[in-house]
Amino acid sequence: MDGDSEELTTVAEGGFQLQPSIVDPVTKLFKHLMDYSQGKMKLLSEEDNTGYYHNLAAKAFTMSKAKSGSGGLSVGSFLREGLDAYLDSVMKKGHDDDDDEVKGYYGNWTRKLLEEAIFAMHENTQRTYTSAGDLMNLDYRAESEYIMFPDEEITIAKGYLSIIEHLASVLPPGLVQLGKKVTKIEWQPQNQSQKQRGIDEGGRKACVENGGSCCSCSRPVKLHFSDGSAMSADHVIVTVSLGVLKAAIRDSDDGKDGSDSGMFCPPLPPSKVEAISRLGFGVVNKLFMQLSSPTQQHHKGFPFLQMAFHSPHSEFRHKKIPWWMRRTATLFPIYNNSRVLLSWFAGEEALALESLNDEDIIYGVSTTVSSLLSHSHYWQNGSGSHKLCNGNLNSSQENEVRFSSVLKSKWGTDPLFLGSYSYVAVGSSGDDLDTMAEPLPKDTNSHSSYPLQILFAGEATHRTHYSTTHGAYFSGLREANRLLQHYHCVGIYNN
Repeated sequence: MDGDSEELTTVAEGGFQLQPSIVDPVTKLFKHLMDYSQGKMKLLSEEDNTGYYHNLAAKAFTMSKAKSGSGGLSVGSFLREGLDAYLDSVMKKGHDDDDDEVKGYYGNWTRKLLEEAIFAMHENTQRTYTSAGDLMNLDYRAESEYIMFPDEEITIAKGYLSIIEHLASVLPPGLVQLGKKVTKIEWQPQNQSQKQRGIDEGGRKACVENGGSCCSCSRPVKLHFSDGSAMSADHVIVTVSLGVLKAAIRDSDDGKDGSDSGMFCPPLPPSKVEAISRLGFGVVNKLFMQLSSPTQQHHKGFPFLQMAFHSPHSEFRHKKIPWWMRRTATLFPIYNNSRVLLSWFAGEEALALESLNDEDIIYGVSTTVSSLLSHSHYWQNGSGSHKLCNGNLNSSQENEVRFSSVLKSKWGTDPLFLGSYSYVAVGSSGDDLDTMAEPLPKDTNSHSSYPLQILFAGEATHRTHYSTTHGAYFSGLREANRLLQHYHCVGIYNN
């Protein structure tokens, strides 16, 4: 994820900067738990002291698996068992909950509350990685199948459009048509009887009688567009999001009374529908905030901020911090010394963000950040100490962190996406991702009159790189190869 920095400043609600001795053990715990769930902790290194964390992770797995029964193990339940095991081990070692390092320095915070808040902070970051609004819905088994792509993640300065334009530059002008929204895809299932079709001498369909209508085209697939036009094709590669497919099967269910409903006609086969239904598809949004004045900013720039909050039900919580800010973990400049800050939101708060106006967002973020940093001297026109100071919440107006404008993504309500990216939910598996990639008609034997009518690509069709741009790209190469091999051409890529 873009925006990561080696110099993180972790601040707890109330304006308390947390020392590494408090943050690092919990951060290390969370990392080792995730490594365990992803199958990365095979070899133990006593020098790195991983044996302790491996034992905690193994205990968490045993406990969470026993409690899940036949219902399926989630990443969320595993993580929570890991935190409980860690807190128990700390207590057994005789560490006082309010030891000298915490007592008197962090207001109403105790060490246990701080550790729980730091752990929740990392959980919120993990939710944005996976798009699972609740990690209790994220399947544990599938984590070990997911493959991280090597090297660092980057932001493309001119956006993905520059890549698409480059790839499309080799195509003849006018071949790519924009603004053509597909409303329906008609296709011919393999089990349709030959009596329904008239086959011409070239083996193509000449006419199909269906409910009194006759189609004179010679190709098996027909696309209908929102402007009333239509197009016939031998093959169609469907790359819409899993969110759009979920909406499509809901529309198809609504049309069981005979009404003309749903994206696919006839509807998708049960195996495809069940895979679409079981897989998870979440909402992740970015929020960009511009600081109102460069003179307000300290010469070192805005810190790469990690935020640890009290529980939403805690009596110690700051009442003016909105609930949706409590579910985000970070706020940082898009590059060093930039006045534009970025924060990530997932799940319910990501959807809530889409419906909020700019004024409400500015007020909510400003209130939150001001309460965390108003005593840090980052906002005192460059004077004073460079360090964060632990103080109270009664920030003065002159130290308020102000923002002039916001920009946010709206993936959840965009009708062409209806969400951000997929995840393997509890109750689904990597097999469902493979099912998503299967072309239709499903029977691909040589006697099929019209094979490969509908092919599927997109991140939700890749078993090991789902939820990523490169996974979507690889899936497109896969389907291009499928068609090239069908026509006995040389493949372009062997993934």
